[in-house]
Amino acid sequence: MNKRSPTVIIAEAGVNHNGSLDMAIELVDAAASAGADYVKFQTFRASRLANASAPKAQYQKRTTDVEESQLEMLSRLELSEAAHDTLLRRCREKGISFLSSPFDHESLALLTERFKLPVIKLGSGELTNAPLLLDVARRNVSLILSTGMATLAEVEQALGVLAFGYSEEMGAPSQEAFSAALLAPEVWQRLKEKVTLLHCTTEYPAAVEDTNLNVMETLRNAFGLKVGYSDHTEGNAISLAAVAMGACVIEKHFTLDRALPGPDHAASIEPEELHALVRDIRRVEQALGRSVKIPGKAEVANREVARKSLFAARDIGVGEILRPEDISVMRPGTGLAPVLFWDMVGKKAEKPYKQGDPL
Repeated sequence: MNKRSPTVIIAEAGVNHNGSLDMAIELVDAAASAGADYVKFQTFRASRLANASAPKAQYQKRTTDVEESQLEMLSRLELSEAAHDTLLRRCREKGISFLSSPFDHESLALLTERFKLPVIKLGSGELTNAPLLLDVARRNVSLILSTGMATLAEVEQALGVLAFGYSEEMGAPSQEAFSAALLAPEVWQRLKEKVTLLHCTTEYPAAVEDTNLNVMETLRNAFGLKVGYSDHTEGNAISLAAVAMGACVIEKHFTLDRALPGPDHAASIEPEELHALVRDIRRVEQALGRSVKIPGKAEVANREVARKSLFAARDIGVGEILRPEDISVMRPGTGLAPVLFWDMVGKKAEKPYKQGDPL
């Protein structure tokens, strides 16, 4: 397929609203203004997401109160059902699609039943959460699934759960049933229709040397599914490289201000950088263009100027035999093409030539 579809750009607001609905609305507005396709939040109930003993990640400890538990932090960052209502309404007003990552079954039900979202995003931490994966598939919604921290075998195992859930004949779930589901060709067609895998490095910010963008090709070759990239690196360069390598989805964290307190702000881009990301992704798409190698419209006019023709290197009389040293290859390219050089050598001059005359 020569013509690429536009890359889907997800502006990941996540929990960068700091629990404030007003700030969340500002994030919607910023994402819409930048031209992103989706603005994505996180939907969870802290009490169902983290045990009271769950520690914070190191990057969270660097950017939040070290004395605060993960559960306490998450409790401050919940969005209520009413807040979701407001944000979806704002998205409709601004012409941007709403997306969210659920972390529990209740939140998934809220997004798919109450708000009728046709697409769900699951973060890398849920790749091994087989019950939630199965619930997503049984609801018959499309899934964007991040694969950070995972081995290829773990990604395949997750696809087995999804294949089982998307299949029309569902028995009792088990590891054997999940593996068996991947053997059905029709199920793979279903996965191709429903699932997009995102390569991801789960660190905030992620180091460039840990990015391994070539994994996108590994995922594409292994499973034949749509593949994108969830970018946790600083700046926009790696996202643009991913688009050039064929990513069909780019997800990028953004914030109103990197200096704000909170777990994800420091590893996010700001609104003007989001504008630049969207603009530059669209430029990369245009630059990729077609795969057929023919001169572009702008190039045609330059061919005569840049290319060369055959000219007389000296004054030549009628009937003289042309030798290699009698022929110059020079600009412009309005006469005989240089590929005919050897055809001209040894021929008799049919008319006189002055030095510099085209042959």
